[in-house]
Amino acid sequence: MTRWSRTCWTYKVAKPAIIAYGWIVFVLVLSLESDVLPEYKLQVPETTWWILLHYSSFKAFWDWIILLLVLYTAVFTPYSATFLLDEHRDLRQRGCGYTCNPLNVADLLVDVLFIVDIVINLRTTYVDQNDEVVTLPSRIAKHYIKGWFPIDLFAAIPFDLIIYGSGSDEMATLTSLLKTARLLRLVRVARKLDRYSEYGTAVLFLLMCTFVLIAHWLACIWYAIGFVERPYTETGWLDNLAEQLGKSYNDSDSTSGPSVKDKYVTALYFTLSSLTSVGFGNVSPNTNSEKIFSICVMVIGSLMYASIFGNVSAIIQRLYSGTTRYHTQMLRVKEFIRFHQIPGCLRQRLEEYFQHGRPAGGP
Repeated sequence: MTRWSRTCWTYKVAKPAIIAYGWIVFVLVLSLESDVLPEYKLQVPETTWWILLHYSSFKAFWDWIILLLVLYTAVFTPYSATFLLDEHRDLRQRGCGYTCNPLNVADLLVDVLFIVDIVINLRTTYVDQNDEVVTLPSRIAKHYIKGWFPIDLFAAIPFDLIIYGSGSDEMATLTSLLKTARLLRLVRVARKLDRYSEYGTAVLFLLMCTFVLIAHWLACIWYAIGFVERPYTETGWLDNLAEQLGKSYNDSDSTSGPSVKDKYVTALYFTLSSLTSVGFGNVSPNTNSEKIFSICVMVIGSLMYASIFGNVSAIIQRLYSGTTRYHTQMLRVKEFIRFHQIPGCLRQRLEEYFQHGRPAGGP
């Protein structure tokens, strides 16, 4: 048996083990923890009953579920706290149950899962300053209570039930604003997503999502300003929108005026055009409060241009340079294979090793 044949036979025997190890590495990479393969993961610590390892596959899967729930909260909480204030009143007037609104059911489900997340975090291990895995339940609970427990607990309070049970509009407005406390979880998620900063494509995607999310928040604030000032003035942007669409407001009819869809699309259009400094003036501020807010939006837009879009060209250039370097090196590997007449199985092994071992900045 030649040297090339022995190498190919060894590769075929060890290939299942290599595939299994690759799946383990893949699961660990999907984890939202800051490290991938530290030393303490090489040995499984002894745990008591109902103690979850923070680097287990279940914890990684649960972290991604919480991430999706936080993103849902970041989008729909400001929207429901501003655009849907009147809907809560109408629901109470019609005597409809709490489950009539699908958003209420979804928010209640999110609150339940956030409470479950608190219980899981109270039973999840962590790494102390000595790089040792802490499995003692009392130390785990003490560490979590001193850290993210107050924010997670406040974000899990079912404010929707409080809104539904209250009879005053002031309490409904206050509790709707308190729902925005769920957005504090974004700080925790941002710290976990920081590990993907070395990947240019991921950074570019996160920057664009951040831009759209900020524009969505500003659109909710823009509508809230117009909604608060509309009873006291007739020159606000909501009255101008109603005049343009031919849907005038009638104080005796709560359903009069533009629809929620028209108001949200117009508000988002205004914030995006203001942030990108390409506004056409067809949606313009008229009152002092609207003008002050527009000034703040333009300042935020200039800062976002400097911090976000200023890095896009550098990221794209790095992506193209990594692609060019990868194809050049792959061409050299193929020339080496042809020159030395390497068999097919070893050739496949060399190409796979080069593909998985290229730098992180590559394609």
